[in-house]
Amino acid sequence: MSAPPQPARTAPPPAPPGVLYRLTTLLAALALAVTGLLAAGVPQARAAAWAPRTSPMTTPWTSQVPVDRPLPEYPRPQLTRPDWANLNGIWDFAVTAANAGRPAVFGEQIRVPFVAESALSGIQRRITENDRLWYKRTFTVPADWNGRRVKLNFGASDWQTTVWVNGSQVGAVHSGGYDAFSYDTTPYLNGGTNEIVVSVWDPTQTGGGAVGKQRNTNGVQPHSGGGIFYTAASGIWQTVWLEPVATANITRLDLVPDLGANALRVTVLGENAGGRTARITVSTGGTTVATATGPVGSAFPVTVPNPHLWTPEDPFLYDVRADLLSGSAAEDSAGSYTGMRSIAVATVNGVKRPVLNGRFVFQTGTLDQGYWPDGIYTAPTDDALRFDLQKHKDLGFNMVRKHIKVEPQRWFYWADRLGLLVWQDMPAMDTRTPDSAARTQWEAEYHRIIDQHRSSPALIQWVDENEGWGQYDQARIADDVKAYDPSRLVDNMSGVNCCGSVDGGNGDVVDNHIYVGPGATRPTATRAAVLGEYGGLGRRVPGHEWYPGGGFSYEDQPSTAALNDRFTGLLDSIRLNQMPAGLSASVYTEITDVENEANGLLSYDRQVVKVDQNRVRSANLALIEASRTAPGNPVLQTGAYKSLRVTSPCCTTRYLRHYDGLANTDPVDAGSSALLKADATWKVVPGLADGSCYSFESRNYPGEYLRHRDSRVYREAGSGALFQADATFCARPGSGGVRFTAYNYPDRYLRHIDSQVWIATYGGPNAWDGNTPGFVADTTWSVDAPWAP
Repeated sequence: MSAPPQPARTAPPPAPPGVLYRLTTLLAALALAVTGLLAAGVPQARAAAWAPRTSPMTTPWTSQVPVDRPLPEYPRPQLTRPDWANLNGIWDFAVTAANAGRPAVFGEQIRVPFVAESALSGIQRRITENDRLWYKRTFTVPADWNGRRVKLNFGASDWQTTVWVNGSQVGAVHSGGYDAFSYDTTPYLNGGTNEIVVSVWDPTQTGGGAVGKQRNTNGVQPHSGGGIFYTAASGIWQTVWLEPVATANITRLDLVPDLGANALRVTVLGENAGGRTARITVSTGGTTVATATGPVGSAFPVTVPNPHLWTPEDPFLYDVRADLLSGSAAEDSAGSYTGMRSIAVATVNGVKRPVLNGRFVFQTGTLDQGYWPDGIYTAPTDDALRFDLQKHKDLGFNMVRKHIKVEPQRWFYWADRLGLLVWQDMPAMDTRTPDSAARTQWEAEYHRIIDQHRSSPALIQWVDENEGWGQYDQARIADDVKAYDPSRLVDNMSGVNCCGSVDGGNGDVVDNHIYVGPGATRPTATRAAVLGEYGGLGRRVPGHEWYPGGGFSYEDQPSTAALNDRFTGLLDSIRLNQMPAGLSASVYTEITDVENEANGLLSYDRQVVKVDQNRVRSANLALIEASRTAPGNPVLQTGAYKSLRVTSPCCTTRYLRHYDGLANTDPVDAGSSALLKADATWKVVPGLADGSCYSFESRNYPGEYLRHRDSRVYREAGSGALFQADATFCARPGSGGVRFTAYNYPDRYLRHIDSQVWIATYGGPNAWDGNTPGFVADTTWSVDAPWAP
């Protein structure tokens, strides 16, 4: 697998991406060289005078960033054209007061697209709401672009960006830090050397825009504190490039699979394209498998016979070509790709679950913040951008939650190619309640982000808000996002149980945060249960700390062995406890350390994998495989008397009985006393707290039930909501019997240990918990005929 090569500016009309990606390394290198020379536009003496700053930590790619051509790859893999010019590299730079006009002198130089706070930019200093950033460079338009419109494209710039070409402002001011934007520069070009000037004002958390975890209250050098918030990222932080297009041109391709119809629903959007049609060609390996035409601006189907489905195990992608037609002639063409897959919530064996291509598979992933010690918001190279996603695959994960940051479009390309399900957070505003202007801006930017990534097959779920940060109108926003993109799941609030957050009550999932966890999240009649954050196990690695001695975690581990045991124990617990009880997805905090957070599976510099990769991979794959064959929940006959027999190999003659109000297990046989037989007999009734579960009424003490209290199980009478919950147990599948979870602690199972009966969780901290191979058998009961009918 190779990255999409940057084509030479004299390349032929665009081939489908799959063909482009298969060009030889030599041709790709030649193309990069040609475009790089075109794009640089900076005298070598000036480039040589610039130097990066010293990064507080170096990643394996820090020293691999070219001075004058950083990030040379084509930046927009789902709308490709052969002719383009990369403007990344050395720009003149200045910082003025926020309300100042263009400076007379640009006294510094910055390497675009790295933010001013980063070492890789060459600036590396704090930027506040009182500052305005200024960028300047020149370029020339190739002669063979004559007759076409020249667009200036920004992958992203944080936060308010204004652009001038040859002294004239081009288009409107753009506000937003995470969405791409473009300007048609054609009317402002002079036919020779052209000048671009860009100004950016970034108020970070003091403004009203989306900021995610950025905070500009501390300096850019490592320091103590900071908690879960990190260094700000101001200004241009994704690729800037020029692109020639026809007067009538394609501006966006929406590619939405419709497996029910074996079709791809396509919407081609265009500029100056009124009255034209679009032709879509779907191919694989150079062979056309489907083609169709339809009107520009409206969705139309392209039938894909016997589609090869996209899954994390087999992330198959089709090549797509779009032609904008005037009559039979193609005025503009663009390449793309698509994956055929569906995502929905369905009832699986009586439980609401997310289903991929109609089947439930447990989603196990990590929280991915997307921060770098050398580039902050911008990965130093494309290989680095891919690396974190590849590590998810190496560790056996099939999902990643991109946490309140939106990555460049090439990140989504790698997720699509590698096969990782993506939960995409909308970056949060500051934690305070936003005003009306901030809400309008945030929702508009959210819509633009959805538009720009709606064709990614890997992206399966939007996460609207997180832990109540800047929360408002949760239910309305969830409904709005679902209506705007009905092809994906919507999470109205990640961490509805945390930090004063308010659950909108709608969306496709109910999402808890539990540290260290895994705890329990209960599905509802309409929503699947997911664990949006858990874990946070810490292990500091000397020599690989952002601020030595300053790292923190939710639970420090004394050794690497302890970290491996604890983490794989959490994954095993999910497989044995939470998943059978209704949990459908889990997000571990986190893939890498971030600044002073030391709870990553990798160090912040990506130099150290802290865990046993093979062991973690095996635990993840076991969890995924178990979800594929998970049977439905057992159904017990209510109103009938039953006896519950132990299934552990040591003790199959023992039965659950009460003695002086305590639940225990004792051997029972035909010769046992009538009292013992009655003590070991229970009437199965609908659950006192939930009729879909069960309660167990004593045969010889009617009105008294099995209930747990402080984890121990008793036979008691009582009333009220707490008692009813304590006396209700839900049936889960078990090998050779039935497992019973506590209704109000669904990760805890009815367990016998040393003749006593408790509610216990796999890997828990108490003596009655455990992570031994016998735990499952100890929590599995055979529902037998009653000893005392």
